[in-house]
Amino acid sequence: MFFARYYVLGTGMQWKALPRCLGAAATVHDRFQEWTLAGVFKQRWTSGLVQLQAEGRLDWDGQCLDACQTKAPLGGEAVGPHPTDRGKGGVKRHVLAEAQGLPIGVAVTGANAHEVTQVHAVPDAIPVLPPPAEGDFAPGCCADKGYAAEAIRRLLAQWGYRVHLLGRGEEADKCRPPGYRARRWVVERTRARFHRFRRLLIRWEKKVANYEAFLHLACANTVWRHSLLFLG
Repeated sequence: MFFARYYVLGTGMQWKALPRCLGAAATVHDRFQEWTLAGVFKQRWTSGLVQLQAEGRLDWDGQCLDACQTKAPLGGEAVGPHPTDRGKGGVKRHVLAEAQGLPIGVAVTGANAHEVTQVHAVPDAIPVLPPPAEGDFAPGCCADKGYAAEAIRRLLAQWGYRVHLLGRGEEADKCRPPGYRARRWVVERTRARFHRFRRLLIRWEKKVANYEAFLHLACANTVWRHSLLFLG
């Protein structure tokens, strides 16, 4: 029955279209609701991060923060007017990735919520604690110009980050040495991994908890695939 949730997450199909061999659609959906309330999917994601953390395979330096918008035609909780889709209902996914592109923090808000006002929600959603800093070392956090506000710089600095934000009006190639590879590409890869799951491309869930459950399941899949790939 757990695989049925992965099947819905990957295909994006409606619950009632679920193949009978994977279980009765109503029963699978009821269990999904129960497991969502119990936090099963977030625990699955957390357990993967805890294992990687215990093995020293999470790279906390060079973290990247970004957000992307998607449609939410049915409306519901945490939905706002989409600024680039004629004001239709939309949702914004905020993602914090570590240096390898593994998601370590996610949050869901309305599409009209600006990154500057919602940045606090993402680090607060990190399910595992980073290792204690050694000496003067502080992890870096990269973000785009959408986060280029002095209040965000101060907030990230208070959380112990070395802040790498390109200010508004600054050009990236002014101080980029030859052969330099941008650090923010890892969060773009994280977002691309999420787009493999068709259930996340358009939000059909009216309850934000259900959409977050699918997002946590996608995070768990990404983390555990990385763990198994490393072992293989």
